[in-house]
Amino acid sequence: MHPKILRYLERFFIYFILLIGTWIMIFPFLWMVSTSFKSQYEAFSFPPSLIPQKPILENYIRALTIVPFGRWFLNSFIVASATTLLVVVISSLAGYIFARKDFRWKEPLFYMFLITLMIPGMVTIIPNFILIRTLGLMDTYLGLIFPYTSWNLAMSIYILRNFFSAIPRSIEDSARIDGCSELGIFLKIMLPLAKPGIATIAIFSFLYGWDEFTWALTATSSLHMRTLAVGLALFHGKYLTLWTLLSAGMVIATIPPVIVFILFQKYFIPNLMAGAIKG
Repeated sequence: MHPKILRYLERFFIYFILLIGTWIMIFPFLWMVSTSFKSQYEAFSFPPSLIPQKPILENYIRALTIVPFGRWFLNSFIVASATTLLVVVISSLAGYIFARKDFRWKEPLFYMFLITLMIPGMVTIIPNFILIRTLGLMDTYLGLIFPYTSWNLAMSIYILRNFFSAIPRSIEDSARIDGCSELGIFLKIMLPLAKPGIATIAIFSFLYGWDEFTWALTATSSLHMRTLAVGLALFHGKYLTLWTLLSAGMVIATIPPVIVFILFQKYFIPNLMAGAIKG
């Protein structure tokens, strides 16, 4: 067979596989959006249809009114935002120190952080519960923010350490010769060059704080302190699940993560150092 034809067939096969994979991943989301505009009767009609025959907005109105949806949304936003801020600040400082500074017990301490990545999160639920209860932080924002921050630090420090280590030392030395302070080097040079890594850990931290369910269910007891992930589970009853209302709530819940991803996606490509040492 002609090599050109083989290349076309190979490209067609690759695109075909990617198209199938994309459809498999996006179909549940499309079905969720479709169900959110259906009546309870149409949602269970057979044969099922992806496009609603009579789209309605009642599901969104009921989802926002029959439960304290706005409070849950605010709780999730506060917890996810505070977690992201703390993770970015702490891991940026720690990653820079581990990458650029020499001190005693540097390597053992860094590997201790990495060891925590091997511990399943469910194993730490009971110790964290005892600690948070002892500190009197149950059913509070801090009772959610502090554990979420600690669980995201190890991977975030690891990622930023690699980014800071990849930055040429000639940039740092040039700034130091020009009279820039250590704090100035960190804030004005190192952080801007590490934006892809910072954007990555910011997105992961926000998604974790927004979507986490198990600890939020464990650490909160009152209805007004529930996060959105836990609150949406209330649409699931013992004998009946309101799938149309649940779908409407989940559609609303996906908006903030999508916005965060759109805002930070341009920093994913780590090419900000291109030309940094030219001239």
